Amino acid sequence: MQAIRKHGLAAASLALLLAAAPPVSAAPGEQFLPLATYRVGAYASSGIPVWAGMIDYLRYINEVEGGINGVKLVWQECETEWTAEKGIECYERFKNGLNGAPVAVYHPNGAPAAYALSDKAAADRIPLITLGYGRTEATDGSVFPYNFPVMLTFYSEASVVINYIAQREGGFDKLKGKKIATVYHDSAYGRETQGPLKLLAEKYGFENIQIPVADPGNEQSAQWRQVRQAKPDWVFLRTWGVSTPVAIKTAARFGFPVERIIGDIWASSDEDVLPAGDAGKGYLALTPYPGGADFEIHKRLKEHILDQGKSDLKDPKSFGSVYYNSGLVNAAIAVEAIRAGQARFGNRPLTGDEGRWGLEHLRLDEARLEEMGFLGLLQPLELSCSDHEGGGAAKVQQWDGEKWNLITDWVAADRATLRPLIDAKSAEYAREKGVIPRDCRAEQ
Repeated sequence: MQAIRKHGLAAASLALLLAAAPPVSAAPGEQFLPLATYRVGAYASSGIPVWAGMIDYLRYINEVEGGINGVKLVWQECETEWTAEKGIECYERFKNGLNGAPVAVYHPNGAPAAYALSDKAAADRIPLITLGYGRTEATDGSVFPYNFPVMLTFYSEASVVINYIAQREGGFDKLKGKKIATVYHDSAYGRETQGPLKLLAEKYGFENIQIPVADPGNEQSAQWRQVRQAKPDWVFLRTWGVSTPVAIKTAARFGFPVERIIGDIWASSDEDVLPAGDAGKGYLALTPYPGGADFEIHKRLKEHILDQGKSDLKDPKSFGSVYYNSGLVNAAIAVEAIRAGQARFGNRPLTGDEGRWGLEHLRLDEARLEEMGFLGLLQPLELSCSDHEGGGAAKVQQWDGEKWNLITDWVAADRATLRPLIDAKSAEYAREKGVIPRDCRAEQ
């Protein structure tokens, strides 16, 4: 225990040293992409492969493509430990750019920081990209011009899982009388699906059971005893970090079938199931960025980055993991948003306002995804002033004990049903904050 404590202190000290390190070399002609990372703490195992994916792709853009239309990218890390407090500190450190290289987009990389930075980023006119987390109501860009829950919000995630269960049960009419339990991380992230699940339960007639798990989720006997007593037909698992393998192993101990557990996108990577051992075989999970290294972008990265010894990966087995691939997708969204902005403002580093314009005019169809090497890994996207999500679909994968296997194509959310809920929530925010919504029709 003493050795573990010393190791933890050493890791924390290293993180502080990294956070205090002098700025990397940057120039006014370069584009700065800050990296608010968490390589330390309970969620480090999830974060480390994400940063590897992001950094590998940014290196690829610089070294193989010569930057974005000739504009080179520069980045620097700041350790947040997935906390709001350190997330704010990192943002404040980075928001003004680096040695003249401006910030066009910012990834908070964590729900606590995303919520805490929502008003700050708007005041500073820096767009936040919260891919798969953060404020769902920020889908409404008329109220949240600088907040982009790109690709899959938690509301859409809830709808996707219900739509998939309906497919498995033989239709939406078969949901009536079913029991669907959500075992969730008791945080802003974990609670985000409560509203849409209540709405969908009322629409389809299933029983909506909500069971919280306190952070970090190292002990879950009480929760899975409650599951066993409720006897749900399905469990939607919305855990995070160490709480995911603990949930899978505890479910097995209490006799709940793993093939009836569907993890959300933050409980869907190799790092979530490998620690669960045999208990994880058959586990299902949603993913907007499937696992696997057979996509075209992986072939390019292997040739130009990994085989050249330039990868940020510490464990080569994580190449193509879901979290590594999520890093690729996050980086690609940032790169393509900047590219879209350059089409209007010129091939130069962009400001936050120009990055926002690029995000609101981001169009990724299948032809462009094929050019990028992301076809099948990244869903087609079309963002606008009124729609900061732009996708709303995920695939379902199943763990076979060694790897993930896709068992569906893209399963779309019922965004039309969800939108009134989103609009009501964004309108409430606007009233509370005194925000005058933009006229998105005038900005098309």
